[in-house]
Formats: sequence, structure tokens, C-alpha cells
Amino acid sequence: MVAPVSPKSPRSGTTRRSAVGLILSAPLVAGCAGSPFGGGSPGAGDQPAGPPQQPSAVGSGHVKVGLLLPLSAAGNAGAAAQSMRNAAELALAEFQNPNIQLLIKDDNGSAQGAQQGAQQAVDEGTEIILGPLFAQSVPGAAQVARNRGIPVIAFSTDSSVAGRGVYLLSFLPESDVTRIVDYAASTGKRSFAALLPENAYGNVVEAAFKQAVARKGGRMVAFEKYGADRSMIGATASSISEGLKSADSLLLADDGDAVSSVADALVAAGVNLKRLQLLGTGLWDNPRVFASANLQGGLYAAPDPSGFRSFSARYRAKYSGDPVRTATLAYDSVALVAALARTQGGQRFSPEVLTNPSGFAGIDGLFRFRSDGTNERGLAVMRVGPTGGAIAAGSPKSFGA
Repeated sequence: MVAPVSPKSPRSGTTRRSAVGLILSAPLVAGCAGSPFGGGSPGAGDQPAGPPQQPSAVGSGHVKVGLLLPLSAAGNAGAAAQSMRNAAELALAEFQNPNIQLLIKDDNGSAQGAQQGAQQAVDEGTEIILGPLFAQSVPGAAQVARNRGIPVIAFSTDSSVAGRGVYLLSFLPESDVTRIVDYAASTGKRSFAALLPENAYGNVVEAAFKQAVARKGGRMVAFEKYGADRSMIGATASSISEGLKSADSLLLADDGDAVSSVADALVAAGVNLKRLQLLGTGLWDNPRVFASANLQGGLYAAPDPSGFRSFSARYRAKYSGDPVRTATLAYDSVALVAALARTQGGQRFSPEVLTNPSGFAGIDGLFRFRSDGTNERGLAVMRVGPTGGAIAAGSPKSFGA
């Protein structure tokens, strides 16, 4: 059984490859641009690197940790970065006597800025780099880090930028799809259909969905994609309507506005959605979904919201404002490296430690890194209701139970 270790009282002497593994969690007081749950990585455009930023270090520990964020990027990106910086500092404050020092670098939301920030952090002695946030910024930072054998824990949701020594601590759509298909199959669903957007996100979801359905012994009985032109959704809905007659579940994976439009188009095409179990990803955690009469009762995968509520309360008490949803990634990454620095000795950031199969427990529940740099999360299954999502199935307490 996995026992959580609070940042206030981390367990010492954790076995590096134990059945339990190193676990960290938010204290038991009260647990951005783009959607955080399996959406595309928020983009800021590839802007030129800004003027050199003043050095910023937080903490006085011996283990130096680089943190790359687009603090000077325009609009939502910069605001999200500041919120994530706050969350990182909150994690440091809540971990008792952390032996780490954060070297915070502004990457300006650009590939060039991330490469420069990573180089500065490495030159200053960092042992591990947290960030960047944007997919286009990860390769440059990763190249610098790999040259020195330093691991990177990035926040992008684009799994294509993961790889040797580059781990993603983010909400990947693959985890959403695996969880919701597994749950649907456990309730007896066997005939699956999907209606997905024709874009990069839809492509990732399609591959994960087909793989998950096959693994559970299900059948794909209908599948269609729709383009960016919303006026054509009705035609796509009509073309899939016949195939849906032999389906018992239907995956709709898109943002709140699009999912609502697709559901309406299916009803207009004569599809009885009440006969189907509607399935979704974390992008469904959206007021437009909850307000849609046609999506009521649908199921989607997402972290248990109680952890974020607890974290938000502590964040508001310290910063007098609400955190962005991705702020938990910064908190969990800092808490993780602080715990590893305390318990894992000289091997603290080695691949063997970072990919411990038992994983770690953070604000949003269990997570673990795979050797290919992607992650797996222990997600809850939420049911759509008029006032929001309600837990239909809780998140797992351990991996592989």
C-alpha cells in the first residue's frame, strides 16, 4: 500500500526501487493559457529572446535546481508563468528545510530564450532543470542539459518533445484516454465510436483511443474527424450517425465550445445520445460542457479536484489571488526534487530514481515518469452534471494494483 509522505515530514531512507517508492503530497491542511487536462501545449509564439534578466535565486540549499518559465512573455503566457513561479516558491516554503536552491530563469516563451536560460542555469551549477512550459522551447533547453548529463522535467503537453532525459510533468491526453476507456470497459462497454477534431490533439487522441480499445478487447464500430470549419460539423455528424447505431459508447475529445457544438449536431442528425455513454478527456472540465443538456451524464477523466481546491486555498492565502490550473505542475516538480534531494543521496536525479514504477503522489494525485519521458497519471473519472463534474470513480491509490 502506498503511504503518502508530506513535504512537512518526508520519509528518510526510501529504497530507490522499492515497491512503494518515494511519495510526496501536499500538506494535509485543507491538497493558463490552454487547457491543462490533455490539451495542446499553450503557445506564446516564437518570440525573440528579451533582454538579459536579472538573476533570481530562491532558497539557500546546496542542491541547485533550474526553473525555466516565460515570465516576460506577453498576455496569458506571462501571467501563467508568474502564477507557476508563485507555486514553486510556495512548495519551497511548505517543505521543511529543503536542501535546494531554485535558479529562476525567464525564457520569454521562446526557443532561444529557453536555450539561453538553460545554459545560464547549467553554468551556475544546476543539477536538474524544471520547465520550460512550451513545446517549442523544450528541445533547446534539452540539448543544453543533455550535453551535461542533466535531466529536464518540462511542463509541455506535447509528448513528442519527451525523450531521453527529458520527462514531462503535465496532463497528457494519452492518460485521459486510457483512463476513460478502461473505466468504460469495466462497466461493460465493448462497442466504441469516436468523433474527433482534425488537428494535432485529435491525432494524439485517435492513436491512444484505438490502442486502448484494442487492449481492452473492444471494437471500433464508427470513427470520424471534423475540420476547423464549424459549419461542416453537421455533415460529419450525419455521416457517423449510422455507425453509432451499433455503438454503446462515444468519445468526443475537444474543448468545451466544440464539444457542445458536436453534441448538438449529433442530436440534430437524429442520434439518440441518451442511448450512448458519452466519453471525454480533461478538456471537458469546462462550464460550457456542464451547461450543455446533451452532455449531461457524460464521463471524462481528470485529476480529483479536491487536491487543487486545497492547493488553491493555500495559494490565495499567500498571494491574494487564484492560481492558474497549471500552477500545480510547478508546485509538484519543486516538491519532488526537494524530496529526492533529501532521500536519494547522490543518485537523486538519476533515471532509475525518476522512473521509479511506484511513482509519486502530488497535488493532482499519482504520477510516474516512463523511460521514454512521458508520464502516467492516476486520474479520477468525473460525471457531467449541471453544476459541474462529480466523481464517478476515484483516482487510484497505487499503480498496477
